[in-house]
Amino acid sequence: MAASAARSVAALRTSINRPLAFVRKIPWTAGSNELREPLAQFGRIRRCFVFFDKEMGFHRGLGLVQFSTEEELQNALQQENHIIDGIKLQVEAPRSKVLPEYQTSDEEKELR
Repeated sequence: MAASAARSVAALRTSINRPLAFVRKIPWTAGSNELREPLAQFGRIRRCFVFFDKEMGFHRGLGLVQFSTEEELQNALQQENHIIDGIKLQVEAPRSKVLPEYQTSDEEKELR
């Protein structure tokens, strides 16, 4: 099971150019299948993953959903009422890890 989860995360990480949605506030009672249901109305979901805490045995309330197209992702992001078990999910585009020009680390400032 853990190996399967690791492969899923690795596949999502290597598909940077794929349209991904970051999902917060997933209820404790929900898993990947329950996360897929309210988002499938916006298009084909290629992968869906909920992050689990190995020590606690529960998920962290966070997940990733990979859509087939950017248009499907944008449709899901524009909708605000994604609900599972009466709890409203927060669906966001993942943040870029590239620092903008005005946000440089101290090491990068020294190199300039």
